[in-house]
Amino acid sequence: MNNDMITKFCETQKVATGNCVRIDFKKRNPMFGFLVQAGDYEDLKSKNFWRIVIHSNMQNWQKNGDMDMAKIYNGSEFTKLSVIGLKELLSIA
Repeated sequence: MNNDMITKFCETQKVATGNCVRIDFKKRNPMFGFLVQAGDYEDLKSKNFWRIVIHSNMQNWQKNGDMDMAKIYNGSEFTKLSVIGLKELLSIA
């Protein structure tokens, strides 16, 4: 996906508490988490890189905002983004 597609998703899809984003990749298994808009968001976005916190680290990240829990991924490897609920996530995991 290009950065315009990912930016549009971030702007139009509001992820409610308890929900997360399913990120499908070209060459790896899907990931569940959310895209973080940190201080370097605009710089990373311009290069199609995205900071993602996976679902298992969500609560810890929300408590202390530790950026070490977020990893940077290349958006060109994404194939699809979708918002999923907690019940759906539990049925997948």
